[in-house]
Amino acid sequence: MSDTDDLKGRLAGCGIVVTRPSDQAESMCEAIEMAGGRAIRFPVLEILDPTNADAMHLVIERLDAYDMAIFISSNAVNRAMNLILGGRSLPSTLKRVAIGRGTARALNSFGAPAHLYPRQRFNSEALLAMDEMQKVDGMRIVIFRGEGGRELLGDTLRARGAQVDYVEAYRRGRPSADVDALMRHWARGEVQAFVVTSGESLRNLFDMVGRLGQQWLRNTQLVVLSERVASSATEMGVKVPPLVAAEASDASVIDALATWWENGVQRNACC
Repeated sequence: MSDTDDLKGRLAGCGIVVTRPSDQAESMCEAIEMAGGRAIRFPVLEILDPTNADAMHLVIERLDAYDMAIFISSNAVNRAMNLILGGRSLPSTLKRVAIGRGTARALNSFGAPAHLYPRQRFNSEALLAMDEMQKVDGMRIVIFRGEGGRELLGDTLRARGAQVDYVEAYRRGRPSADVDALMRHWARGEVQAFVVTSGESLRNLFDMVGRLGQQWLRNTQLVVLSERVASSATEMGVKVPPLVAAEASDASVIDALATWWENGVQRNACC
C-alpha cells in the first residue's frame, strides 16, 4: 500500500488553515487534500531578500576561510545555496551542518548533503548538544539564517572558542491576506485546525485575524513544530493544547492532524 493510500480519508471533513508562505504551502495543502481534508490557504509570512544583500555576497566570496557552515532553515539553504552555486563551487573542506531533517533535505536537493544534523529534536539546543559541536575551539563558523534570529547558537559556539559570523540570507515580512474570507470559513464551521510553523507566524496570525478572530483562535486546535511555539501559544491565551508534530515535515504534520481528528477531539472549532 502506498503512502497516498494510507492517507486517504483520514482527514475527511476537517478544514485546516495552512499559514506557510504562498510559495511553500502547496505540498502541505496537497497532502491535506489527499487525506480527504480541506486546505485553506492563509499565508502569514512572506520570504524577502535581506536588507543588506552585500554582506552575504562578501561571505560567499571568502567561503574558503570557514571550517563550517550552519544552515538554520530550509529558507536559509535555498537563498544561500542559490547564490553560492550561481557564482562558485562549495569548498571541499567546508563542513555543512543543518538544524534539522527538513533543512538537511533542502541541502540534499542542491547536491550538497549535510555532514551533520540532529536526529531527534530540531533546534539550536539539540545541535549544540551533539558531540561534534563540543570541540570547536579555533574553528571559523558561518551561520546562514533569517534576519532577527536567535543568538543562542552563535553565543554558545563563541563561548566554546569558535569564531562565528552570522549572515542574514533572507528576511520575513507580513503579507496581505484575505482575512474576510478566512473569517467566513470560520463562521460557517469550516475551520477545525491551523498549521503554524514558527513563533513569528503565530504572532502574525494573531495580529492579522483581529479581536474576534483571536477569540476563536484561542479555542481552535493548532499544530506546531516545536515545544517552544506551543509554549508561546499558551502564553498568548490559547486554551486548546497545541499538537506538536514529531518533526518539521509534511508527513509528521499530517500524521499529528489525522491522529487527532480520528480521535474525535475538538471538532467544533469556534464560537
